[in-house]
Amino acid sequence: MKPARRYSWFLLLMTGVAALGGLLFGYDTAVISGAIGPLSAHFHLGAAATGWAASSALAGCVFGAAGAGFGCDLYGRHRFLLFAGVCFFVSAVGAAAANSLGMLVIFRILGGLGIGAASVISPLYISESSPARWRGKLVAVNQLAIVFGMLLIYLVNYLIARNSDAQWNENIGWRWMFASGVLPSALLLLLLFTVPETARFLLLKGQRAEAEKVAARTGSEMLNEILAAERPVTATIPNRKRMYAVGILLAVLQQITGINVFLYYAPSIFAHVSHSGDSALLQTIAVGAVNVLFTIAAMMFVDRIGRKPLLLWGSAGMLVCLTAMGWAVMHGSNSAWLLLCVLSYIACFALSVGPVTWILLSELFPSAERGLVMAVSTAALWTANFAVSQTFPMLDQSAWLIARFGHGFPFFLYAVFCLLEIWVVAMLVPETKNKRLEEIARQWSSEEWARSTEEAFLKAPE
Repeated sequence: MKPARRYSWFLLLMTGVAALGGLLFGYDTAVISGAIGPLSAHFHLGAAATGWAASSALAGCVFGAAGAGFGCDLYGRHRFLLFAGVCFFVSAVGAAAANSLGMLVIFRILGGLGIGAASVISPLYISESSPARWRGKLVAVNQLAIVFGMLLIYLVNYLIARNSDAQWNENIGWRWMFASGVLPSALLLLLLFTVPETARFLLLKGQRAEAEKVAARTGSEMLNEILAAERPVTATIPNRKRMYAVGILLAVLQQITGINVFLYYAPSIFAHVSHSGDSALLQTIAVGAVNVLFTIAAMMFVDRIGRKPLLLWGSAGMLVCLTAMGWAVMHGSNSAWLLLCVLSYIACFALSVGPVTWILLSELFPSAERGLVMAVSTAALWTANFAVSQTFPMLDQSAWLIARFGHGFPFFLYAVFCLLEIWVVAMLVPETKNKRLEEIARQWSSEEWARSTEEAFLKAPE
């Protein structure tokens, strides 16, 4: 009993260190929410420049995610997570000290490289280090760290700004908001020296003895999985194309079903039916709290119920909530009904599409190609994030659309994408609950998978 407990604690340490990358992902993504107003006033920015200052990190995210695929397959998951930590640290220092918009943007893009890299490497590192029966809940820890990181920086920004006047915030306050990222970044860099490279990557590089040592430290179950892996599994050429298509579809659909609209624009959405700033702020805090609570619930159920049932039921719930939300905004319903719709949508997302997408991306693909496929998929995810974030205000404020749908059209559009999510999951995504990564990977070289996915793509909805 004692050895099993020791192994579990070491596995939790590896998971916790990697999840710090997820926490910094959320932290560095959301820090701009509190800093953008004061720094815009400090640098006298117009609307376009303010938008670039706020969204420049997303450009870095795309390149960071894409580069992580090549980097982690060449140099290892551990080393590239270290690279992400360095990007977070330097970005926090540089953005805090920036004396011009150009300098600020450079360091925000650098931070975006870290966010993009961490969004690939953190779940990948946890997935490759986890036994099959624990993998779902442990990878979901990373999603929990992301949403907790967002809540944490909201609190930090509030504490920095609450007892200061506008002049201090414009000159100094926003710098402290960025600088606060130094502490979690330094903690990640320090703790990375306490954990090793993943056993599966070491095995992939031919370092079997070292791989067995690492696997043994994470538990006998993990060691048995590593020893059972005879040779790396690779996909056939036709299946490789479908493999990339499935990864990209899952990643893009996570975003175009609307989640970041509610994380970025919740106050303006609530403002359509409520004119109270304080009320909108409290409602936004409720959105964040529900996001965290139902992510914890997902951790409890994902290895019991399975990935596909959670995704299918969660997407169906999101579809219903988005349709009701569009109707509520279109008809000027009261804010309580709209709040219920938004919170229900967030609950469905946090219980399913949010964490389960990252779990599937980290476990669906063969070891030899997992980093690259996940990187391409995650780069597509960040591109979709940028597209949705940029187009929502245009859809929401279009006079032509408002005349026909009120402000409800974007929500009806995202509901249609939920239908597409249901089709993709039902037709193209296999159940991976309690399966070894090598067992999951072998589907990509099977004739049965080739036939079934080809038929599914041929029958795709027009």
